[in-house]
Amino acid sequence: MGSFSIWHIAIVAVVALILFGGKGKLSGIMGDAAKGIKAFKDGLKDEPDSKDTTVAASEKKDENKAA
Repeated sequence: MGSFSIWHIAIVAVVALILFGGKGKLSGIMGDAAKGIKAFKDGLKDEPDSKDTTVAASEKKDENKAA
């Protein structure tokens, strides 16, 4: 009961090949998911900068209207 048989090792090897295989579908899906998460984080980083420039541009317009 405490030792692994050949069947245990074979099943673990097959599961490992499916999950971490070089050309496997799952590894490709996980790579695409990682790219999507990275793009989402980059998009969140860019968002506050664009709001700051929008506020600065609207303040310039207000100053030009007052003058």
